[in-house]
Amino acid sequence: MKAAGRSVRTRLRDRVAASDPGLLRLTAGLRTVGAIALTLSVLAVFGVDVKHLVAGAIAAMVATFAIREKERGPQAVTLALGLPVALASMSLSTLLASRVVVGDAVFVVLIFCAVFVRRFGDRGTALGLIGFQVYFVSLFVGAKASGLPGLWTAVAVAFASSAVVRFMVVPETPTRILGRLRQAFRARLAQLIATQIELLDAGPDEIDKTLEHLREGTARLHETALMIQSRLEEGTPDESTARLVQRRIADAEIAAERLGLLLLTARSAERADTLTLHLPGAPAPSVGRSPAPGEATEILRRDLGALRTLVLRPPAEARGTALSHLRNRLLGYRDEENLPEATPAVQDVFRGIGETARAVMGLRIALDGPQDESDDTPATARSREELDAEDAAIDAGEEAAPEEEPTGLRRPTTRAAVQVAVGSSLAIVGGEFLSSQRWYWAVLTCWIVFINTASTGEILVKGYRRLLGTMLGVVAGIVLAALVGNHTWTAFGLVLVLIFAMFYTAPLSYTLMSFFVTAMLGLLYTLLHTYSLSVLLLRVEETALGAACGIVAAALVLPIRTDRRTNELLGTVLERLTDVTEAAVDQLSGGSTADLLDTARELDQALGDLRGATQPLTHPITPLRARRDTAQYVVALLETCAYHARSLAATAELLPTHPSIAADPRLRGAVRRTVRNIEAIAAHVADEGAGTEVETGPSIASLLGPDAAGVPRYGRITGRVLRHLERLDEAVVGLARPLGVPVKAPQR
Repeated sequence: MKAAGRSVRTRLRDRVAASDPGLLRLTAGLRTVGAIALTLSVLAVFGVDVKHLVAGAIAAMVATFAIREKERGPQAVTLALGLPVALASMSLSTLLASRVVVGDAVFVVLIFCAVFVRRFGDRGTALGLIGFQVYFVSLFVGAKASGLPGLWTAVAVAFASSAVVRFMVVPETPTRILGRLRQAFRARLAQLIATQIELLDAGPDEIDKTLEHLREGTARLHETALMIQSRLEEGTPDESTARLVQRRIADAEIAAERLGLLLLTARSAERADTLTLHLPGAPAPSVGRSPAPGEATEILRRDLGALRTLVLRPPAEARGTALSHLRNRLLGYRDEENLPEATPAVQDVFRGIGETARAVMGLRIALDGPQDESDDTPATARSREELDAEDAAIDAGEEAAPEEEPTGLRRPTTRAAVQVAVGSSLAIVGGEFLSSQRWYWAVLTCWIVFINTASTGEILVKGYRRLLGTMLGVVAGIVLAALVGNHTWTAFGLVLVLIFAMFYTAPLSYTLMSFFVTAMLGLLYTLLHTYSLSVLLLRVEETALGAACGIVAAALVLPIRTDRRTNELLGTVLERLTDVTEAAVDQLSGGSTADLLDTARELDQALGDLRGATQPLTHPITPLRARRDTAQYVVALLETCAYHARSLAATAELLPTHPSIAADPRLRGAVRRTVRNIEAIAAHVADEGAGTEVETGPSIASLLGPDAAGVPRYGRITGRVLRHLERLDEAVVGLARPLGVPVKAPQR
């Protein structure tokens, strides 16, 4: 019974870890709700009125979510600096409340400064956010000069409560967050393998749905890997350990993605296109009922389940002959003589299982320390020796030279500060016409649509989502206000629930977050005895006005059009793709070693930025369907290119320690066409009149010479390297058509 209970708890923990990597959303929600609850409790002891309770609750929320530093020391400093900023902002708002013109002008200046100081990193962003939001709190509660001492007390209690919850009740350290992210990576890796088992058994009618799950699982695993990458420096004791974990995470991610492709190929009549895993809605290849006759399929299903068990088993339960037997059997598939009788495509899947098992063993050693070696078979011992040799070869690498920062109005923070100041000025004027009492809602919306956006299209989409969430939230606010009535503490309890939901859903859906915010405001208005249907409808009007003002300012004042933004980011992605490809192939050709993992992650980050910037083009409401399909196709092709480039980089880093992978100088010349094509596409993106062309020609294998095409599958230049080079070359040529780059026919 105890074992069964532990198993249920383990499965539940893994499911939560996979859905919320690092429990970052859960922690943010609990920390914010805890700070508000503690603030309300302390203020209630002193018998303050509802206005001060509301001011303290909102101040506690701001003081908690504004802090973004990862280390506890910088968090404490920012929180300490935030208190005088908050007190000054509230005093300024209260004292200028009766002087409309001067107060509005000061508010606009404050907004400009709050955005401008984002250039100073997380601390500048936090202090600017605190200054703006507390100014807004004063307007919301209708603060008077005579009530300033009480409001100061409420704000001070809020900041103190936030500190107590942050550092004592819900403490977080980079090491603990990284540990939970590692657990999330394991859980998502196990979920991906479970989906691959579904792919093995899926019939023709189920293949499309299963393939979509496979795409989602692959993307989520990659997302978690990037989150781990961002936390490694602070969460590991030294740079060598950070690089080791980074390497093992990359190995496991690439091996799992490759295994999915091999399974898809085994189910298909021909080799599966890598693009199938990256293009949403891409048609599934035609499949039969099973990838192999009888026994081979059963063995495959059994071993995929065993691989999932290896991934999920906690370190404390990882000892014992049963698990060692599973590990040894899977690692044995790295030797040709241990492969079951099956078609070549299915044997490739067994090889993929062996390589994934090796990556899982390396991941377990990197995360959990040395493992029991008493039951090692020769195949397992050899894999362990390879991992040890790789570990010894890892060094810190060189620090990248800092990039030159733009200056003046070209600096993003300066441009955004000017835009939001102009938009807020328009919102103040328009908001005053709608309501002289609650005009600030328009300003708040204008401010918010500029947060984490960089183009007119992004602001348009964010404004639309906020308006939709607000309209739905008004309905919920009406219902909740009617249910709560005059029950103050019931209303505050529901406010806490809504705030938790707001922070838990914020990274998932901006519309949902706006819904919970508006529903919460309906309850706050009830507490302040200013609730009415007209007030909530006014909020919708002010929200629409604020979004419109933000869009107008973004479109007319120092605009960054979506096309320009995406072209800039596309150029960056192509540049990073060239860097990774050249460095990896140079190392595979016998050149000097380079920091390939960091270069590959820079490519991933650039691609993530591009994916976010294309959201306005791929949003379901866009009327330009052909443009949406083109954007999705280009991003999917780039994800395919990034996958093959990552795989080449990972293989190149194995070169010094794996005798089966030897340098081949011919690769350097064979890949030149691919690099030239990437550069030609980048030149066309930067200047459509550049007159560049993309070249096609014979396969990479044929360019290596007459003996290369006949190289054994796992010989001197591995079939894997050749396949990645071929697919990368094909994907780069495929980019030419949607981007309008002429393709030069091969010369006969």
